[in-house]
Amino acid sequence: RAVSAYGIRVLFFFLIMAVLETSSRRASTKMPAKETSWRRIALAGNPNAGKTTIFNALTGLKQHVGNYPGVTVEKKEGRLHLQGSDALLMDLPGTYSLSPKSPDEAIARDVLLGLYNNSLPDAVIIVVDASNLERNLFLATQILELGLPSVIALNMTDVAKTHGKAVDAARLSRELGVPVVELIAVRDLGLDKLRETVESVLENETLSRPPALPLPTHVQKAEATLADAIETQCGLAGQAARGAALRLLCSDVPLPAIQNRFGAAVTQELIALREAGASGPHCLSPAAAHVFEAQARYAMLANIERASVQRSPEEKSARVTDLVDLVLTHRVWGLVVFGLLCVLVFQAIYSWSAWPMTQIENLQDFVSGLVTHNMAAGPLRDLLVDGVISGVGAVVIFLPQILILFFFIGVLEDSGYMARAAFVMDRLMAKFGLPGRAFIPLMSSFACAIPGIMATRTIASRRDRMTTMLIAPLMSCSARLPVYLLMLGTFVPDRKLLALPPLDVPLLGYWQPGLSLRAAAMFGLYVLGVVGAMCVSWLFKRTIFQGPPPVFLIELPDYKMPAWRNVIFTMWQRGSQFLTRAGTVILAISIVLWFLLSYPKPPNENFNALEYSFAGRAGKMVEPLITPIGFNWKVGIGLIGAMSAREVFVSTMGTVYNVGDKEDENSTPLRQAMQQDKWPNGRPVWTLPAVLSLLVYFVFAMQCMSTLAVVRRETDSWQWPLFMWFYMTGMAWVLSCIVFQTGTALGWK
Repeated sequence: RAVSAYGIRVLFFFLIMAVLETSSRRASTKMPAKETSWRRIALAGNPNAGKTTIFNALTGLKQHVGNYPGVTVEKKEGRLHLQGSDALLMDLPGTYSLSPKSPDEAIARDVLLGLYNNSLPDAVIIVVDASNLERNLFLATQILELGLPSVIALNMTDVAKTHGKAVDAARLSRELGVPVVELIAVRDLGLDKLRETVESVLENETLSRPPALPLPTHVQKAEATLADAIETQCGLAGQAARGAALRLLCSDVPLPAIQNRFGAAVTQELIALREAGASGPHCLSPAAAHVFEAQARYAMLANIERASVQRSPEEKSARVTDLVDLVLTHRVWGLVVFGLLCVLVFQAIYSWSAWPMTQIENLQDFVSGLVTHNMAAGPLRDLLVDGVISGVGAVVIFLPQILILFFFIGVLEDSGYMARAAFVMDRLMAKFGLPGRAFIPLMSSFACAIPGIMATRTIASRRDRMTTMLIAPLMSCSARLPVYLLMLGTFVPDRKLLALPPLDVPLLGYWQPGLSLRAAAMFGLYVLGVVGAMCVSWLFKRTIFQGPPPVFLIELPDYKMPAWRNVIFTMWQRGSQFLTRAGTVILAISIVLWFLLSYPKPPNENFNALEYSFAGRAGKMVEPLITPIGFNWKVGIGLIGAMSAREVFVSTMGTVYNVGDKEDENSTPLRQAMQQDKWPNGRPVWTLPAVLSLLVYFVFAMQCMSTLAVVRRETDSWQWPLFMWFYMTGMAWVLSCIVFQTGTALGWK
């Protein structure tokens, strides 16, 4: 019976997951009808050039996020106010070149070539980092050669001046044949001028006049031949045809996409050119053509930079960034700093969130009391109090911790530190077969595995991308926080390690600085997840995804003050998503769980109402599977609920232990109920081995249907989400069993 019930449960959750996937796919491609008639402006640029800051400043909160059709690359669009009429601003994925090496970069190329949706943007804003001009102009000149109305947004001019480099915007404009607007986006300087210039370019349809690229003769001939075919077949002329021809020669665009956009004749001409120069010094493969292009382009850009940049005598080779990097990128001290920052984040999650969490709890109690005193007793009141208010409130109370976590993530990303962390971790990750590029997706997974999995698209190698994708859910995401806080707050003493004298802090009262024992325990749980992920990666890279990790190249941007608009916007966006999830998915699950825990009603008082309910019967049926890892049927009900969303475990435990509206991690009744729960033989349920077993289970188990749905879309197969579910859940059960049985044998209380 237990095995069959377990199989039914698995099929039930995967059915729900399929429904969620379908609904999310529909939502990702939905666009308001009004916006389809607006002019479309693409925002392009290198990573770390300030593109996101400019996008947020130009669009504010009038943005929507989805996916490009057919792929899982994120699509960000927003409303750009112009004097004449509004426009749709498309934030393209950051890329260093239009010869892409990842799905992310390929989207930027496809949009600018018209391969995406068979339409070109009406204009392009090209963001250029003034402090790193030559590298940024590599992409900028590639875009200018496509013949689209364009504007150069010369950002970070203040940073360039601190480095002793003054960029002459007027001279740069003449060299590139395109308007150049100086910006300091983090201080909102130059944004109005950028809007005016964009509108002028749109109204006059001003085309760029980029300098001629000194390509080798055989590449020039191939470019001219292919450009003639493009002019004949699809109407592009002059610079636009030549630019498109060069991009087709220098990047590995799928042939069906070329045929769909440019026609069969252009496709056949491209194939013929590549076959004619298949080998030797005149090879025209995409990789060889890109090398010829890069050599010619950097030679041209060196001259443009010399003409446009004035260097001051005070410019020094050893700048503040370089001096700080001596510590933060050191193979030993860099790891130490990274570890200390992680401890600081976990300590802040506990210390800073106490007061707002108390206020949310008080508000929840007030609303519950209001409903209780103004409604007659009955099923409807029980549903509202025990199902809706308690279920959703038990999750909403963790909003302060979520906001604190994303505050730190936003600060670390926007300050330039995250790239250093990736660099420092690369050497360690390579020992487990992971590339350095996997660090950012894995780091993102600490907040949520879904954006972490989607971020793996920046990894060029499929083997490395799949490995990173399959271990990303092992990073302890924010959805695990409610469970960690409940268990640690209930069973770990509230003591300080290395405590300092107490301070009288306004609003907070007396506060004793020092590392909390609970924060240290939670840090250990996060470390456990990382260690588990590295071990699984080592196993995968020696079995199903064999191959050496690629060479890791990453840009280390200059340190800068975070753009607080970006940090606050990220907190607002993630907090809104969390509340939306609490008000939709978790609300629905709480109502369903309340019903399953409340019905059917027992025929007489000789029956235990909870055990007689649908959920109680399900818990009893799965109890034989979870007894070896220290859990009883009540915990089994919580694990069933947590399959849909990990946060639901807390509200489920509150209802299971019959504590009404007191089911958050600070609730004394729930703590006491858990501490007093016993097996039929009188033995306590929550011994130290059982607590550790549950924490280990939640560190490793796959308990998020949305994550599995994203893996399904990312891999276009049910094989990998099924594999992920079985390997993670199986590993969680085995490790929990080892912990519980070992701790029990050693006599841990």
